Amino acid sequence: MTKGNINVSVENIFPLIKKFLYSDHEIFLRELISNATDATSKLNHLSNIGEAKTELGSIEIEVKIDKENKKLHIIDRGVGMTAEEVEKYINQVAFSGAEEFLEKYKDSAKDSGIIGHFGLGFYSAFMVAKEVEILTKSYKEDSVAVRWVCDGSPEFTLEDYPEKTTRGTEIILHIAEDSTEFLEEYRIRELLTKYNKFMPVPIKFGTKTETLPLPEDAAEDAKPETVEVDNIINNPNPAWTKNPSELNENDYKEFYHELYPMQFEEPLFNIHLNVDYPFNLTGILYFPKLANNLNIEKDKIQLYQNQVFVTDEVKGIVPDFLMLLRGVIDSPDIPLNVSRSYLQADGAVKKISSYITKKVADKMSSLINEDRKSYEEKWNDIKIVIEYGMISEEKFFEKSDKFALYPTVDGNYFLWDELMEKIKENQTDKNGKTVLLYATNADAQDSYIQKAKEKGYEVLLLDSPIAPHLIQKLETSKDNISFARVDADHLNKLIEKDEPIISKLKDEEKEALKKTVEENLNNNSYTVQVEDLDSSDAPFLITQPEFMRRMKDMQATSGGGGMFGMGNMPEMYNLVVNSNSNLAEKILKTEDEDSKKSLINQAVNLAKLSQNLLKGKELTTFIENSYANLS
Repeated sequence: MTKGNINVSVENIFPLIKKFLYSDHEIFLRELISNATDATSKLNHLSNIGEAKTELGSIEIEVKIDKENKKLHIIDRGVGMTAEEVEKYINQVAFSGAEEFLEKYKDSAKDSGIIGHFGLGFYSAFMVAKEVEILTKSYKEDSVAVRWVCDGSPEFTLEDYPEKTTRGTEIILHIAEDSTEFLEEYRIRELLTKYNKFMPVPIKFGTKTETLPLPEDAAEDAKPETVEVDNIINNPNPAWTKNPSELNENDYKEFYHELYPMQFEEPLFNIHLNVDYPFNLTGILYFPKLANNLNIEKDKIQLYQNQVFVTDEVKGIVPDFLMLLRGVIDSPDIPLNVSRSYLQADGAVKKISSYITKKVADKMSSLINEDRKSYEEKWNDIKIVIEYGMISEEKFFEKSDKFALYPTVDGNYFLWDELMEKIKENQTDKNGKTVLLYATNADAQDSYIQKAKEKGYEVLLLDSPIAPHLIQKLETSKDNISFARVDADHLNKLIEKDEPIISKLKDEEKEALKKTVEENLNNNSYTVQVEDLDSSDAPFLITQPEFMRRMKDMQATSGGGGMFGMGNMPEMYNLVVNSNSNLAEKILKTEDEDSKKSLINQAVNLAKLSQNLLKGKELTTFIENSYANLS
């Protein structure tokens, strides 16, 4: 028997590991199974290159609970260790066997699936165990099994252990009193499902009952047999590890539901990521049905390292606008801290983020080219991602003319160049600027939309919550264009033409009309404007200045100052009085002040009604008065 001290740089390394390196105690199981997977992957590799002269046999990893004796076992049939290797890899904290193996076999082991990096994963066991045993036997011929025991102090014992006759390693955790939750079957199953669901080596956890199919010639009253089989809790070959050519659409959908068992809707489409230079990255991203939903808290993208679950907090790796997607990203090159809990700042991360952005842009381009109609049908569910990407990622914006759609209120969809070709001639104002009219609510703004259509204008439907920011981005990036909401002013003002305007009223009459309306308004938040409009146009119009309304829309998106940092904006409206309307003349000719006030208030209320601004008590009074006038 050998006794000795573990070679550590500080005496209290175990409390340090327990308290600071691994703040989340449950990850001990992830780390120990990762080690077991490494041991198995090493053996596979050595066997493939002819260095391991041993029958592989069953290579599954087994997790067993011994609740009565308060023990948890993690058993593998990998390379195992000799006494010298235990001294080297276990007793010298932070000496990573995986690192050394990769260095030694760096040319042939490139794709061996070795997980470990830090050499500290094993010691996470002491977060939940008062004592840890290692029973291990090397794959090497004539090797002797050994037993290592440590109680969490720097002292250990190491001795020969002839009772173990099979290749591999068994870790036995003597669970501490404050960690007995890890002796519960449901808790271990929960952790295995969370962290090890897609590990590359089969993981056995207990058994399960399976019903055998009846043979074709079975009697009618025959009952199917049931058998106990190993319960393999993971899928060692998940879809993202396969070549896209091996998968069909149904395979992708099945994997989506494997990732998110509680998600019953089908994804719209997927993007398969696969790159090995200048970094290694695989994965599958899914576009779910989003519509105008900005909630990214549910069913998030999952980050893996060599099929080991790390986190679903992928900010920094995945561009912000793609955080609305779902799926998996797996990369051994993503730099994490020792506990794999936090992303480290690194140039590789920016390259990965740029690659994902490009891949999504390319996918959008191919989808619209392959089936334009299908793409248009999905637009309402994907636009929030595309628009957010256009706002936040310049490279994505530069490619967006190929796949970003601009729908009209009539249900037509245009790419940017198609849209400009359609409207340029008719919607260019006297200063040579092309004006893009848009609505945010086709029903609420219908009267304004109909007037625009009478003039042959196209009206876009931009109803996503981030449309104001997209509009601002387009106006600052595209040449000689501007956006105007269809109800922001009278059409003659929104798209000014070099056309003579005839006025029925003299200037002094217009001034008198303006003053009369102002004096009889019940609301001082309206700026009165007298305009020479068509006699067929509404006598009174309420508009909101484009700039003020756009700022308010941005404020609404940011929740009063969140994502885009907008403050509170006051309500401000223009009341446009049509000087060429019959009502304008009637107001000027009416001498009775009460009648004049009634006419003006009725017209204002109708204008407010068309903008959905007449509410509450005002609406009730308006309805009552309207009925009274009928009787």
